[in-house]
Amino acid sequence: MQSNFVWSEIWIGLRRNLTMTVALIVVVAISLSLLGTGLLFVKEVEATQSFWNGQADVVVYMCTAGDPYPQCNGTGASNAEAQQVINTASALPGVGPSNVHEVTPKQALQMFQSNPDEKTIASTLTVGELPSSIDIKTQNASADDAAVVARFKGAPGVEQVIDEVSILGNFFQLLNNLRNAVVIVALILVIAAVLLVANTIRLSAFNRRRETGIMRLVGASDFYIQLPFLLEGVIAGLLGWAVSAIMLIGVKQVVLDSLQKYTGGVGLTSSDVIQVIILAMFISALLTGTTSFVTLRRYLKV
Repeated sequence: MQSNFVWSEIWIGLRRNLTMTVALIVVVAISLSLLGTGLLFVKEVEATQSFWNGQADVVVYMCTAGDPYPQCNGTGASNAEAQQVINTASALPGVGPSNVHEVTPKQALQMFQSNPDEKTIASTLTVGELPSSIDIKTQNASADDAAVVARFKGAPGVEQVIDEVSILGNFFQLLNNLRNAVVIVALILVIAAVLLVANTIRLSAFNRRRETGIMRLVGASDFYIQLPFLLEGVIAGLLGWAVSAIMLIGVKQVVLDSLQKYTGGVGLTSSDVIQVIILAMFISALLTGTTSFVTLRRYLKV
């Protein structure tokens, strides 16, 4: 087999169908970038959920004097009521004494003041305006938090019980919905890419039907006839993949890295992006190669 002949045929095919080839590269690039973005979102959500499930607490806020909540009766929680919450939480399954910590109003104010994003709010607060709270960390947030919330909701001296994991769940749901939307659009574009690959290869084969007919007459094998067309599709797909790789790097740096301020600094590493880019390369080669092969098998039977 003469490699020069194969490469010259590939160049002729790409040049004759330049418009279709460019359209194919664009569609493959967009579909792979969207699909890769969906995969990156999956990794981002999993990393964020794993991090916060180990960081988020159930917070029991104790009543303060003048509280408007009916269960507080306008009076603050006594030391005995706060201690009762601590003792009860320490004895709960999946908690233990080492995972229960009281935060005094003074400590809460210091935490506000030490956070750069909350300094403005902290400047308007006083120690008397902040309630004391009990932070309870469970071993399995998804399984144990609901039971802890139910145990202390309405307990004597308790103003309210906040499950931080359930609050974050709304944010995770938003990310999941965004990921699903991106993947659905990507799959639609993948289907469009398959159809475009098939049409491009069919058009290329039709334009060179005289050459392929001569090659059959001189005894060329089907594989030898198909190879230039197969490589045309794969090369166009890989060019689209190269563009999508650049786009995925941009998505990581511009979009996903900006989410770190909402996810507590949890972000993707370079290896995560490289894994997705490599997977996209295999998908591109498989997509264009398989579609070209199936299309050419039908053409050669005509």
